[in-house]
Amino acid sequence: MSADVIDGTAVANQILSDAAVRSTRFAEVVGRKPCLATVLVGDDPASHTYVRMKTNRCATVGLDSRAHRLPETATTGDVVALVAKLSTDDTVDGILVQHPMPHQVDERQIFETITPTKDVDGVTGASFAAMALGDKGFASCTPAGIMHLLDAYGVDPAGQRAVVVGRSPILGKPIGMLLLARDATVTYCHSRTVDLANMVSEADLVVAAVGRPELIKGNWIKPGAVVIDAGYNPGNIGDVEYTAAAHRARLITPVPGGVGPTTIAVLLAQTVEAAESAHVVE
Repeated sequence: MSADVIDGTAVANQILSDAAVRSTRFAEVVGRKPCLATVLVGDDPASHTYVRMKTNRCATVGLDSRAHRLPETATTGDVVALVAKLSTDDTVDGILVQHPMPHQVDERQIFETITPTKDVDGVTGASFAAMALGDKGFASCTPAGIMHLLDAYGVDPAGQRAVVVGRSPILGKPIGMLLLARDATVTYCHSRTVDLANMVSEADLVVAAVGRPELIKGNWIKPGAVVIDAGYNPGNIGDVEYTAAAHRARLITPVPGGVGPTTIAVLLAQTVEAAESAHVVE
């Protein structure tokens, strides 16, 4: 068996195309573009790269992007003050706080300062509750992107045994909630799970989101399973041993080019949605 490769870029382009149409309509009705404000603290090179990529994408979809940068020495209070100001700014529709942050900054406190109606990255407790309870709200972008990939390739989670390897509050935990809402039977695992290989080998759907290069071995994959690798490690290596897994899986995401493109696409689409909701654009 040789897995079909899930093309995340193609799926992302569809999301972005729809967002561009809606963004244009919003600008025509409201008189300004939907606006995403980004907050970056410190000098982490990867974070600067990610913010620049998102800024460039905003331009292609017709969004206004406003970058706010604070120094490495910024305190929790400094960042809270900035985010609180953006939360009350009527010309800002979505807020993205780039993480990780410097060690002295309370990241969770920063996230909770974002008003839920502008939490287009899905990082607040309110957004997690909405995902868990099936209420209206914004999903965490990577988990939402994964759901787009599954839908695009006709993967119905209902009745499937899904194993999520990872438990972060913005990836592992919420993707499990979204899969559960679609009637999958979900098991959470992590790097300290006893007999992880056996857990993975029984899964119809594997979501790798632990941040450990090639932690999940290819020979663990159940023949015919769907493998979603949301890990990204130095050297363009995912959390799954890709080549070996591709010989057993039915569908698999590459790294890069799988989950990553849909994450940014969902962020921009949710920014447009936030703008539409705030201004009642139909």
